[in-house]
Amino acid sequence: MSLMVVGADNLGSIKNNIESLGFDDIKHISGRKKSVFRSFKLPVNVDMVLVLTDYIHHSAMKKVKQEAKEKNINAIFSRRSWSSIYKKMERRQLLN
Repeated sequence: MSLMVVGADNLGSIKNNIESLGFDDIKHISGRKKSVFRSFKLPVNVDMVLVLTDYIHHSAMKKVKQEAKEKNINAIFSRRSWSSIYKKMERRQLLN
């Protein structure tokens, strides 16, 4: 499965934790530069989007949400802590 992470400058150990859940293709963009989101389009081969709300500006969050909705891609909005990310994924029943 593929996952696009939007937000945070550095994923740290979160990337390893996400990989352990079965995501083999992880793409990451920072979310701080407004210029990146002016013409933002989600890649075609993304199964899910994870938005780290601590480190992203509001207009970028709206753009990602709109793109995910249009393409019918599951989007999760979470803080940048592994426990928060895991709980959100668990609530959506995305984990085994």
